[in-house]
Amino acid sequence: MTTLYLMRHGETLDNARQIMQGQVQGELSEKGIEQARQARDEMALTHLDAIVASDLKRSSDTARIMAEPHHLEVVTTPLLRERDWGDFTGRYIPDLKDLPWPENVEKLDHLLQRALRFLQFIQREYKDQTVLAVGHGIVNKAIQAVYHGCQMKDVTRMTNAEVRILELWAVVLSIVLSVATEGAVTVRAASTVRAASSVSTASTE
Repeated sequence: MTTLYLMRHGETLDNARQIMQGQVQGELSEKGIEQARQARDEMALTHLDAIVASDLKRSSDTARIMAEPHHLEVVTTPLLRERDWGDFTGRYIPDLKDLPWPENVEKLDHLLQRALRFLQFIQREYKDQTVLAVGHGIVNKAIQAVYHGCQMKDVTRMTNAEVRILELWAVVLSIVLSVATEGAVTVRAASTVRAASSVSTASTE
């Protein structure tokens, strides 16, 4: 069994300003750095074999803070990048309510397939190991939706620097997507990893 500690990055300057970040690099705020340090201290005695992060700066910076007591190098992957929000990127989030979505927003089926590829990557590269992976709010939702075989709307939003535990018992072989509307997607994993826990730690936004 592979144990995956799935984490969201610490608060960024743009989180605090309610700016849509998407796939921009992002910079941790002082609060975000402190959130990461708190999570680091809470997991300092947790055995980890590897630490993986999105290749966006806000996640890789969080991961490097988490890595300090474990003396592990951080492996980065674009599979963990946040959803690409296209022309919504850089906009003030409250202003986006009720606006039509731009055509260049990453499609939900693509996001879910990327989440599946990430789980397959973890299972393939870190079989029977314990891994911390630092991602982002929406991609982490997609990963959990694939894992649990549910819709993304049914996954509780992760706060900054929160950690949840996914126990990967079996290889997720395939995913079937039934897309009706944006935000209404049915996910079924052919060999579903049955759900363990999602507990843990850290902070408020």
